[in-house]
Amino acid sequence: MKWENKKFIDFIQLQRGHDLTREQFIDGPYPVVSSTSIMGYHNQYKADGPGVVIGRSGTLGKAQYINDNYWPHNTTLYVKDYKGNYPRFVYYFLMNFSTDKHGGGSAVPTLNRNTLSSISIRVPDFTTQKRIADILSAYDDLIENNQKQIKLLEEAAMWLYKEWFVKLRFPGHEKTKIEDGVPEGWKLTRVKRMGQVITGKTPSTAIVENYGEDIPFVKIPDMHGVIYPLKTEVKLSERGANTQKNKFLPPKSIMVSCIATVGLVCITHEVCQTNQQINSIVLNDEDHLYYMFFKMKGIKSLLEGVGSNGATMTNVNKTKFENIELLKPENEILKKFNNLVEPFFSNILALSKQNEKLKEARDKLLSKLMSGEIEV
Repeated sequence: MKWENKKFIDFIQLQRGHDLTREQFIDGPYPVVSSTSIMGYHNQYKADGPGVVIGRSGTLGKAQYINDNYWPHNTTLYVKDYKGNYPRFVYYFLMNFSTDKHGGGSAVPTLNRNTLSSISIRVPDFTTQKRIADILSAYDDLIENNQKQIKLLEEAAMWLYKEWFVKLRFPGHEKTKIEDGVPEGWKLTRVKRMGQVITGKTPSTAIVENYGEDIPFVKIPDMHGVIYPLKTEVKLSERGANTQKNKFLPPKSIMVSCIATVGLVCITHEVCQTNQQINSIVLNDEDHLYYMFFKMKGIKSLLEGVGSNGATMTNVNKTKFENIELLKPENEILKKFNNLVEPFFSNILALSKQNEKLKEARDKLLSKLMSGEIEV
């Protein structure tokens, strides 16, 4: 096994991603990769797969591996030239490489690729690169299989939701009178009548003691691509959380992103708090949980409209959010639906927890492989 020292610029060439607004999306097969996740699909691509992408703006340094051709968004840097290195190894190298300290932005951090170019790094030969990548890929393959199961479970639950509450093929629909498209017994209500709406808040960052490892503190980046945000970038201390006791969320609350990136919806699995970009619903009745989860996921365009006030950043404040109207089916139907899809979500939570353990095991191995502590 041979390792050598070289400059970052001699390892790979990074290129800034390309502008593409959501309004410009044309449905197609090519993923549009943002700084945190796949943000949608387009009918054109800008880079050949396999691809490696890292966050350039907003979320620094998050590495993503894309198998096929893709569109790297302008919030990212992507590898334009691997310079003879193994692409999958490059992905793991960047996962392990601390890029966040090389940001050059202010309020919204920005990764400076010119600064990266001059950094000295240590890299093994191609054969060793492939061996390291193959070992770590075994973990990622398990994670990917679990993700596919999670996706299928969510799609199955979503299908039932649409059958019952969109197509109105709920149990007993044949005997239910429907007037103006509304089944008898269903009522028009508002979000605030379904539960208490809590807008999050950030404890003072000037007081270091407000932060620790006690209470998960959910922010929008934690909500991407998950139903249950099991891992948060930041946690509060008990002291910090208790400075805003009215911001605690119990398990089985619904969190909805309402500023800037609106329409992300997650469910709490433990006591936590959120920042001010998230409005949450502490439901009056837990039997309404999964109906409200899918209902909130279905109002993304409404939230964008409600939150658009001529400013550049979409903002759905608490008053606007809690006064959103929605149709509430009868409690008996909501309870039947909740009981029916509960096993789906229990499995999703179990698979999500398993994935977190796999990621932890992979990351521990990653640092040892990349340092040469473990030889392959």
